[in-house]
Amino acid sequence: MQPMMKTASIVFASLALAACSGADMRMGAGARAVATLEPTKGNTASGSAEFVERGGKVHVTATVTGLAPNQEHGFHVHEKGDCSSGDGMSAGGHFNPDGKPHGPQGAPHHAGDMPSLKADASGNAKATFVLDDVTVASGPKSVVGRGLIVHKDPDDFKTQPTGNAGARLACATIRAA
Repeated sequence: MQPMMKTASIVFASLALAACSGADMRMGAGARAVATLEPTKGNTASGSAEFVERGGKVHVTATVTGLAPNQEHGFHVHEKGDCSSGDGMSAGGHFNPDGKPHGPQGAPHHAGDMPSLKADASGNAKATFVLDDVTVASGPKSVVGRGLIVHKDPDDFKTQPTGNAGARLACATIRAA
């Protein structure tokens, strides 16, 4: 009877832990922001992105259509949530509150530097990644109120300060949700 009670206790503890983990995942999701990408003048790229703060990191999910098929496109958070210029230049430069050089994740980089989008044969891209040097909650590193830009070319993650990613195909203002 003793071994059965021990097994039952382990099973109960495992189930309780699993239930708590699920609740923590739902309740652990903190601030959330969304962006609706609109094409800049003469372009067709559009889409959406969601930023969810969880466990001190920001989880990003993006879907973009109207891209050059089978190509990579630079994808950045920019200083200003202003898409009024028609070419996306009103969004300013990359969001860089710490004054770091442009670069890839895993090396010194602007807070707004994100992995490039990879379009499929139909010109559609889906991306999911995690950022550790921004927040969604208010503060100097918040992405809320910033611009989100999809670029024409891939980011080379070397050229300062832009990554040589070319023209701005789509622009959005990141808004709290």
